[in-house]
This record gives sequence, structure tokens and C-alpha cells, in this order.
Amino acid sequence: MAGTVVFDLDGTLADTSGDLIAAANGCFRARGLGDLLDPVADALTAFHGGRAMLRLGYGRIGPDVLLPPGAEDKDYQRLLDHYADHIAVHTRLYPGVTEALQQLQDDGFLLTVCTNKPEGLAEMLLRELGIRGMFGGLIGADTLPVRKPDPRPYRAAVEAAGGEVAQSFLLGDTDTDRKTARAAGVRIALVSFGPEGQGISRLDPDAMLDRFADLPELARRWLG
Repeated sequence: MAGTVVFDLDGTLADTSGDLIAAANGCFRARGLGDLLDPVADALTAFHGGRAMLRLGYGRIGPDVLLPPGAEDKDYQRLLDHYADHIAVHTRLYPGVTEALQQLQDDGFLLTVCTNKPEGLAEMLLRELGIRGMFGGLIGADTLPVRKPDPRPYRAAVEAAGGEVAQSFLLGDTDTDRKTARAAGVRIALVSFGPEGQGISRLDPDAMLDRFADLPELARRWLG
């Protein structure tokens, strides 16, 4: 059976931080607080999720500003709505993604996505970026009752593409991805061009990927 390459989405296939930060700032502006997050300086927080961005912003408002009860839940839904309406304004695929995916397909590998982005938003974004059709499966944060680093979404993503977990590996950009791979008993490669850069090597992955052009060779080496 063909080997399967499993991809995280945000920070791995595409830099989505600009649109994520914009969605959070939209929530703050709706409360008259202005833009509390910086799209460059706060990019790393964007990849930790919507609630992490909201909390970072809340921490920057003055003590004289009191948020009403339930503000985070309301703003989180507002953030998701804003993001869905502006999902690919600033987002860009990392260089070489499309070419690498095509080469992997030509080499006979199966491709699938396992992300902690809600499934509907992940579907929407991959279609906007023009690469949804290259993946045989997609498992999002809400596809199953559990999410990464629980190994079940990873297994489901591999199975959705028609592959076997024992003949797969994960490409990601965070400690959550590393923990997911370890829990699933597979290898993990982390990208050095993601939000943390070369600093992500501190997690001691099985490999570091410096450019997408090197991914097909890594897949051949690991999956045969």
C-alpha cells in the first residue's frame, strides 16, 4: 500500500496569521478597543487558536475597561464569523507547496490533512487556495469529539485517504503536532519556515524541513 503524508494546515501549508489576527482585531474593534494585536509581532499567537488571540488582546486593555460576562465566548463566535468572511485575504501558501504536493502524488503517495482548525473553515481555506483536490482526506478540530494531540484524528485522516498509519508520517509546525505523532507512533517532520522558524528544532523532531522542495525526497526515504 502507498505511504501517506499527513499535513497540518496553519503554519505548515500556509501562513494564515495575517487573516487570523485581522479576525481577532475585528472583535476588538467591535468593542471600541481598536486593533490590539500586531500581525507581525503576534503571528505566533495566531497559530495557538482564536481564544489565545482574544486573551492576548484582553490582556492589553486598560484596567478601566471592563468586559461583560461571557465576552470571550461571544467574541470567539464573532471571530469565527469574521474569519470565514475574510479567510484568504492575506493568507498565502508557503513557497513550493503546490509543486511538492504534485510531486508526491506523481510518486504515488497519498496526501491528507489533520488540523485543529474547524473542519468547515479548513475546507473553505483549502478550496480558496486551490489545493483541496490534492488531499484524499481532511480531519478538523470538530470532525471527531477529540482533537490533536489525541492520535484519533491523525488515524482518521490517514484512513480517509485510504492509507495505513504504520506507513505514514506527519508534517507540522508546533509541539501539538510533535505530540500527535508520538501518540500515533509515527515520525514527525517540523517546518523551519513556520511561525517559530528554526527555533522549533528545540522539540527534537525526526527531521526538519527547510523548504517544500525537499519533502518528496523525505517521503521516499521514510516511506519507500
